[in-house]
Parts: sequence; structure tokens; C-alpha cells
Amino acid sequence: MSDADDAGDSRLPDGLRTVTPPSGTHPDAEMGAVGWLICLGLLVLLLPVLPVLAVLWLVDRASGALGRG
Repeated sequence: MSDADDAGDSRLPDGLRTVTPPSGTHPDAEMGAVGWLICLGLLVLLLPVLPVLAVLWLVDRASGALGRG
């Protein structure tokens, strides 16, 4: 490290130690659209698995009810 790093005469506040200036808040519509596309893709891929999961859940519930009886 150099002496300039230890000098403590930084112009930035203590909590803000970055090279780039902070950007203001802005809506991120593109990322929202990407998120919805990923969600719809997963839904299309997993929708055929839903009946199998429902049957497994029902079998589990039925075996639990029979085991307690």
C-alpha cells in the first residue's frame, strides 16, 4: 500500500468507497420482462410434471392416514 491510501483524506464518505458515481433509482423494465419470460418458461416445462406430483402427494396423504388408523 502507498502512503496515499493511509492518509485518510478521501473525498468520499466512509460508507461509500467506490470508483463510479452512484446512479439514481430507475425502473428496470427489461429485467422484469426477462424474469417473467423465465417464469413462464419454467411453468411450461413443469406443468406436465404437476399431475405426477399431485398423485404422489395423494398417495403420501393416503398412506399417512392408513398408518395412523
